Amino acid sequence: MEIPEPSVLDDAPSPEVLLPAFRTTEIDRGPDGRLVYYGRPLVDYERLERQLWPLFREHGYEVRLDVVTDSEPDPITGVEITEQRRALVAEPRSVGVDGVPWTNVFMFLATVLTTLYAGTLWYHQPIEGPLDLLAGWPFALAVLGVLGIHELGHYALSRYHDVQASLPYFIPVPTFIGTFGAVIKMEGRIPDRKALFDIGVAGPLFGLVAAVVVSIIGLYLDPVVVPDWVLESDSAVSFEIGYPPIMEFLAWVTGQPLRYGAPGLAANPVVFGAWIGFFVTFLNLLPVGQLDGGHLIRAMAGERSETIAAFVPTALITIAGYLYVFADVGVNAPVLWGFWGLVTLGLAYVGPATPVFDEPLDRRRIAIGLLTFGLGALCFTPVPFQIVSG
Repeated sequence: MEIPEPSVLDDAPSPEVLLPAFRTTEIDRGPDGRLVYYGRPLVDYERLERQLWPLFREHGYEVRLDVVTDSEPDPITGVEITEQRRALVAEPRSVGVDGVPWTNVFMFLATVLTTLYAGTLWYHQPIEGPLDLLAGWPFALAVLGVLGIHELGHYALSRYHDVQASLPYFIPVPTFIGTFGAVIKMEGRIPDRKALFDIGVAGPLFGLVAAVVVSIIGLYLDPVVVPDWVLESDSAVSFEIGYPPIMEFLAWVTGQPLRYGAPGLAANPVVFGAWIGFFVTFLNLLPVGQLDGGHLIRAMAGERSETIAAFVPTALITIAGYLYVFADVGVNAPVLWGFWGLVTLGLAYVGPATPVFDEPLDRRRIAIGLLTFGLGALCFTPVPFQIVSG
């Protein structure tokens, strides 16, 4: 295939401007607008990316160096011949939302239903029909509000730094929490450490502010009266929450109780919605892999972040072992931290996101990062919950 004329390439980079980093021999355009520049790199991968990535980005493409496998029949024998060639693969990029994101909408609506269901359980309301789920709306609003603001913080800073990202995907789960959280998908390369830091830190800080507001509102709401039929049921389960220091502090400042001595009283479920927000913030700020904390520590410490991340699984598994052996807390907390120890082990193996340009951060961002990790530590409690009786 011959190299197309520049007019055929529209506004894509021409082969000439790729020199002296990449020598192009052929170009193929796919029906989806993807461009494949076959040829040979003339510099190492890091230099190639730093020279060509900004060029393709200006023209509206995300580019990567790849090995492309082609197969076509031999003109004489008809046997398929497979050939692997080095190529620059340029995908059209779009920072905004194209059309209606039906998957995001469907998952959000499903999560609304599951959090309404969970909230109705926390308010101890019988569910005899669909409309009965509306009793759980304060809890659902608290949880979805905190998680949504967290993820929209990431999305807003992604747009600010012109990084391609999806809208939040909420994860519905019909449990006493109602959801496993929400995520956004980063679909483009991150230009530098500043962008990596800003995108990573926005979620936890936005989410923390939302969780503090929700927590204060919940503390001023009336406690829930547990009905006698629940207290007297043989199948009832007593669920004891371990509040992190930041919630204890907010209760002290407001003068409102987190715990009630009477067995028939419990904190308003909106407080539990805030608790979920703080717990998710702590998990997200673990400095490993592509969690928010992994983004922050990679931006702050550079390649040394992988050494720091290696200690995270060990620390969590150590906490699990200590609680199991020395603390009379049941098995829930040890299993939880042991599970997250394994999760972070996998995240550490995969590694962090790597920006294209890797210059050190400024002192102001490093200070904000240290403050964010400090706030995250205040969201930690060694025993998040216990099932104390059944």
